[in-house]
Amino acid sequence: MSDTQALDTTSTTGPLPVPLDDVTNDSVSVSAEVTAESTRQESEPEGMGARSPLDPTSEAGGVPTEVDQETTSLAAPQGETPDVADSESDGESDGESERSQSPEEGDEGGTRKKSRVRQLEREGEVAADFLETLLDIADLDGDIDVDVDGDRAAIAIVDSEEGRVPRRLVGTDGKVLEALQELTRLAVQVETGERSRLMLDIAGHRAERRSALVRLAELSIAEVKSSGEKVSLEPMSAFERKVVHDEVSASGLVSESEGVDPHRHIVILPS
Repeated sequence: MSDTQALDTTSTTGPLPVPLDDVTNDSVSVSAEVTAESTRQESEPEGMGARSPLDPTSEAGGVPTEVDQETTSLAAPQGETPDVADSESDGESDGESERSQSPEEGDEGGTRKKSRVRQLEREGEVAADFLETLLDIADLDGDIDVDVDGDRAAIAIVDSEEGRVPRRLVGTDGKVLEALQELTRLAVQVETGERSRLMLDIAGHRAERRSALVRLAELSIAEVKSSGEKVSLEPMSAFERKVVHDEVSASGLVSESEGVDPHRHIVILPS
């Protein structure tokens, strides 16, 4: 009975006693951890903010984590610590700006212009061959001049040493000339596969007509400005209307084409 009572008294008065060896081992383990942590803190550079596993706030006050670094970057003043994404965007924008001003693009534009000139020269050569063959078949005199005028090939049949170009190739009001021009354009298109806008002149007819149209446009412009009323001109071809439109535009007035061919004409309006 005495052994049983002694056991019961121990169980009701508190927990079972811990062996002395276990307490000693735990104390040594904690002491070792503290010593190792102190040694690590002393070895870290100043300002790094040593962290202690026993301090729940040491993580926020110590070295920033990846999330802390991202937050700091976003909160940094503009110009001091730019975000990585902004830096990449700026670099890409600068690249676009450099490409828009690069000499290569200027060279490319010059190359396209030269290519266009060569195309127009090719049109002139084809047109000259066609017209020479036509003159030979008809047994007519005349030389062929080829040039580039703006964005058009310019072909002219002029007087030669053998004789003058027959004026019947011009026709009344240049109608035969217009027909030959359309035939020549078709011949060029068949050869090159491209629609042509070449201009054909025979015996200087268009040059003389251009001078006359400029004088007519100047007189009509003066009349519109003085009277304040619109003026209608005689029916003209597309070439003639363009000459007048250019003169009216240069004077600061406005002109319109009305009607249908062959009665299409120009009306100059007051400002």
